[in-house]
Amino acid sequence: MDSKQIIIIGGGAAGFFVAINCAENYPDHTVLLLEKSSKVLAKVKVSGGGRCNLTNACMDNNLLVKNYPRGEKELRNVFSRFSVNDTINWFEKRGVKLKTEDDGRMFPESDNSETIVNCLLQEAKKNKVQVKLNVDIEEIIINDNGCFTLKLNGGGLFICEKLIIASGGSSNEAAYNWLKKLGHTINKPVPSLFTFNIPNNSITSLMGVSVPYTKVKIANTKIETDGPLMITHWGLSGPAILKSSAWGARQLSDMEYNFTACINWLPKYTEEKLRIEFANTRAENGAKLMINYSPLELPKRLWEYLLIKTNISEVTRWGDLPKKNANVLINTIINDGYKVQGKTTFKEEFVTCGGISLKEINLSTMQSKIVPNLYFAGEVIDVDGITGGFNFQNAWSTGWVAALCQ
Repeated sequence: MDSKQIIIIGGGAAGFFVAINCAENYPDHTVLLLEKSSKVLAKVKVSGGGRCNLTNACMDNNLLVKNYPRGEKELRNVFSRFSVNDTINWFEKRGVKLKTEDDGRMFPESDNSETIVNCLLQEAKKNKVQVKLNVDIEEIIINDNGCFTLKLNGGGLFICEKLIIASGGSSNEAAYNWLKKLGHTINKPVPSLFTFNIPNNSITSLMGVSVPYTKVKIANTKIETDGPLMITHWGLSGPAILKSSAWGARQLSDMEYNFTACINWLPKYTEEKLRIEFANTRAENGAKLMINYSPLELPKRLWEYLLIKTNISEVTRWGDLPKKNANVLINTIINDGYKVQGKTTFKEEFVTCGGISLKEINLSTMQSKIVPNLYFAGEVIDVDGITGGFNFQNAWSTGWVAALCQ
């Protein structure tokens, strides 16, 4: 039980990144990574549909921080020390080439998350990082000499000179009790990045239909997002919805996930533009059945659904469309309301809003302002990003800074 060792708690992306960089920075120290479960890097493995969306090609830090509902101001400092470019270089230097998709998301060229998992495991092994699984910490004791003693459930203990917490997020507040005992404030954790459940709504019959660009507003709030939207068998998903859930994480929790989501299916059209489009269609294609001909860039099944929803018969021709029905259809296209009742976690990519208060962390070093030689990295702190690789970038950047142990 060497006191001249650095212990990292948490075997996820941030934990491994901290451990590897600590071992490189402090070759004369023992670096020990402790994981509560029987698996490491589980979230890395499933992220991005098994491809691992490990960062985003947003190279301007002023724009990058805009993707974090919590932590925007504080991350400026962190990203100035370890940026997206630094992430790309770190992985490529270790043989992992990355590629950028049209929406900015970055993946390994292999399209396989195992590439990232194996890279981190190999680097940890190469740098002699010790990894211990199924380690459940009961209490952390701060010794008179400034070292830490970690007492384990079921007996046993570890002693270390520096301690780095990278235990990830949890929507269960009790999971942070052991950190509260160190004197830290926990901002109440609630889920982020979830999809919207709209039970017993006929739109779910369109599951699999996606619209490339929409706008989503949450009624009676200031939450408004845009992006692709997908209809699922339980409700609404896709980046526009996930962004709403991230920006509105606390508000939607307070509303107990009962609210109205208003969808603008065609944001590039104003109400006036749609009226003109409809008038032109009536003049030029008046004999065509509406159900068979849409002048708008909407999926066919969605167009048919919107006609049924606005009581337009399948035998209605464009030339016979009553003005009242046209007005209702136009309003539905740009402001289609759905009663949301509940949420569903987005695949395995759950993210937590909340955690260690940023006011209690020196963001230049990731060191606790309350306990010397205690550091934090990753999602355990009150930082979370929208979907698109931003949460992993937070893990890499905070992990790199914490690993300096300054």
